[in-house]
Amino acid sequence: MDLKHLRNFSIIAHIDHGKSTLADRMLEVTGTVEARKMKEQVLDSMELERERGITIKMQPVRMEYQYKGETYVLNLIDTPGHIDFAYEVSRAMKAVEGTILLVDSTQGVQAQTLSVLAMAREAGLVIIPAVSKVDSPIARVDEVKDELAKLLDIDPEEVLEVSGKTGQGVSEILNAIIERVQAPISEGGVDGPFRALVFDFGYSSHKGIIVYVRVLDGKATKNDTLLFAQAREKFGALGVGIFHPDMVDTDIISAGEIGYILTGIKKPGIATVGDTITTQKASASPLEGYMKPRPVVWASVYPESADDFTVLRQSLEILQLSDSSLSFGEEVSGVLGRGFRCGFLGMLHMEIVTERLRREFTLEIIVTTPSITYEVEMRNGKREVIYSAHLFPDYGSTSKIFEQWVKVKIITPPSYVSPIMTLLYEHEAVVGATELFGDNRTAIEVEMPLRELMRNFFDDLKSVSSGFASLAYELSGSRDADVARLDIFVAEEVVPAFSKVVSRRRIEREAEDMVEKLHGILPKQLFNVKIQGYGLGRIISSRTITAMKKDVTGYLYGGDISRKKKLWEKQKKGKKKLQAQGTVDIPHEVFLKMVRGGEN
Repeated sequence: MDLKHLRNFSIIAHIDHGKSTLADRMLEVTGTVEARKMKEQVLDSMELERERGITIKMQPVRMEYQYKGETYVLNLIDTPGHIDFAYEVSRAMKAVEGTILLVDSTQGVQAQTLSVLAMAREAGLVIIPAVSKVDSPIARVDEVKDELAKLLDIDPEEVLEVSGKTGQGVSEILNAIIERVQAPISEGGVDGPFRALVFDFGYSSHKGIIVYVRVLDGKATKNDTLLFAQAREKFGALGVGIFHPDMVDTDIISAGEIGYILTGIKKPGIATVGDTITTQKASASPLEGYMKPRPVVWASVYPESADDFTVLRQSLEILQLSDSSLSFGEEVSGVLGRGFRCGFLGMLHMEIVTERLRREFTLEIIVTTPSITYEVEMRNGKREVIYSAHLFPDYGSTSKIFEQWVKVKIITPPSYVSPIMTLLYEHEAVVGATELFGDNRTAIEVEMPLRELMRNFFDDLKSVSSGFASLAYELSGSRDADVARLDIFVAEEVVPAFSKVVSRRRIEREAEDMVEKLHGILPKQLFNVKIQGYGLGRIISSRTITAMKKDVTGYLYGGDISRKKKLWEKQKKGKKKLQAQGTVDIPHEVFLKMVRGGEN
C-alpha cells in the first residue's frame, strides 16, 4: 500500500488515565468495530485484564479513517500502564513513529508519565500530548495542560482535550495523528528484501507461534520461506494478516505495515522479541532488537502434586510464548520437590502469571515468598548469586552480602509529604532532592533497597497519600546489605515456601507478624501444632495451635466411667503418635494468603 497514507502510533499513559477507553472510542469513530459489538476494553481480550480493569499485554489494531477525502490506515498499539509492564511499552515504541501521551485531567502528570515520556523521547517518537476525562466535574483541564506544556516545552494550545466516555475530541486526535506523525519510511521499499521486526508474539495450539511484526522492507505472503535471523531457524509462513482487532488473514503484508505471521513452529526458544524475520535468500542485516528484560522479583513455583511437574513445565513454556518477560529454570527443594525458579518484572507481574497458571491450565501450585537476587561472599571467599530465599546461606556463614538498589521518583500533593517521609524511613530509603512540581505538587527523589520497594511499598504509599501519590523507579546498582534469612517452622519442620530474606533490624517484628498470621489462618489439626519463626541462629517467635477437639465418648450413655477413661487414653496416645510424626497438611489457600501479605 501507499506509505504516505499509513500511520503507526501507540498510546502511553499512567495506569487508569483512560487509555483503553480512548482506544474504544477510536474503534467506534473509525467503524473498526460495529456498534452492536462494542464493549468496554475491546482490546483487552484476557479475562484477567477485563476483571481488573487494566491492560496487561500490548494489543495492535488496524483502523481506517477518512481525512480530507482520503483514506488513511492507522495502526494503533495499545500498551499497559502499570510500571511492571514497562518492557511491553518499550517494545511497542520500536514498532511505531508516534505516540499519544495521555494524562488524566483530574490527576495531572504522574511519576510514571515522566518514565514513559523518557522512553518515547529516547525512541525518537513524535509525541502528541492530550488530557483525558475533560468531562469530569473535578477536571483541572487548563492546569494540567499547562503542566504538559511545560514538560514538553510547547504552547498549551497544542495539548488536545479528549473524553473517552463521551467521545469528545477523539476525531481531533485522529486528525492530529495524520497531521503530526510522519509516514513510515522504508529503505528497501516494497520491492526490496523482506525485513520485519518481531515486537511480540502469541501462541495457538493449532497454528503454533504467531509473531507480531512491524514490516520495515519488502513484503511477505502465505507459503513464503522465511528465516529468524538470530535463531537461524527457517519456516514456511502458514499465513499472514492484520489485526482488526481480531486476526484477519490477508494476501500480503508489506513495508510500513503492522501485522502477524503464522509460523507453525511449536518448539519454544526459537522466536524471541527483537529478532528479525527475513527471507532465506536475502542477505539483509538484522535490525537492532531489544534489551533482554531483567527480572526484578524471583519466586519458586512448585506443583502441589509431583505428578504435575511435566504439566507445569509445559504450561510455563506456553506462557512464555505470549509473555517474553517471564523467565524460569528448574530447581529442586528437599521438602517441596521439583519445581521452577521464575523471574518476574514486579509483584503484579508475578501475581498475573501465577493466576494464569491456575486459571488457564487448571494447575494447583505452591508459590514461595517472592525475593530479589542477592550476591553473597562466603567466608571461604567464594561468591554466589542467590535467587530464592530458602537457598540463602545460614546465619554466620557469609562475610559480605550485596543487594540491588533503586532510584525512585515520587510525585505527591504537599500535604502528604510528612506521612510519606515516615513511610520512607520505615522502608530504609535515602531521601534526595525535594522540589515543587507543577501547581500544588511536590517531587521527591529517593534511593532505597529493591527489597523494601517490593515489601508492599506501592500499597503503603497509596494508603498514606489517600491514592494521590505516584512513583516510578529504575535500578541503580548494588550496595552492602544487612539482611538475614527468616524461616518458619510448622510442627518443627521448615516450610521453604514461607522463608524470606529480611533486614536484620526488622527480623524480630517480621517473625512475630508471620507466626501470628499463620497461627490465625492455618486450620487446626488432630494434634497440637507449634509454629516458630527462626532467624539469626535462634527461635524468635513461637505460637501453638491447639489440637482439634473430638468427642470420642459422645455415643456412650450410662455405664461405668472407666469406659470413657479408656477411650480418652486411647485418643491421647493417638494424638501423641500424630504429633511425633509431625506431618501437617497446609492448604493451598494458606500459601496464597501468606505470599500476598496484608490482612488475613
